[in-house]
Amino acid sequence: MSVEESTPESGPDEAAAVSASPAGPAAAPAAAPDRLGLKAQLVRFVAIGAVAAVVDLGVYQLLLHFGTWAPLAKGISFILGTTTAYVLNRRYTFAASKGGSGKFLGFVLLYGSTFAANVAVASLVLHLMGAPSVGTPPIPGVVSWFVAQAVATSINFVVMRTVIFRS
Repeated sequence: MSVEESTPESGPDEAAAVSASPAGPAAAPAAAPDRLGLKAQLVRFVAIGAVAAVVDLGVYQLLLHFGTWAPLAKGISFILGTTTAYVLNRRYTFAASKGGSGKFLGFVLLYGSTFAANVAVASLVLHLMGAPSVGTPPIPGVVSWFVAQAVATSINFVVMRTVIFRS
């Protein structure tokens, strides 16, 4: 199976199950999952986003609590939350899309861009609130995180649905 054909849903066990079927080796491989409609994708995207947000906000607040420079804390938390979101969205929200390494490259480019926007927006909000970037108090930290997250999430859904995981 080529990289372009592989998905998290398929693997060597699936291929073995197809060839071991009663129909013999001529049996067709399992059908790809149906593409979800916009509403179903959006519901799953939001639910997975909530899980990734817990990771992102939790790490951000923990790093701020230990005195990490706010832009560095936001960068680290964004990477961990984003990785969680990508893995879960690839598996559950956009599973019907084809592709492998090309999709991942698109993801890296998209999230590289939203990484910069996320850190910049969070830093701008802290600045506008007059909060320090080292020893950031919890309330400005949470507010800056939410504003930055809203911007990044909006960009990510539109680009994932229309470019990266389109069928």
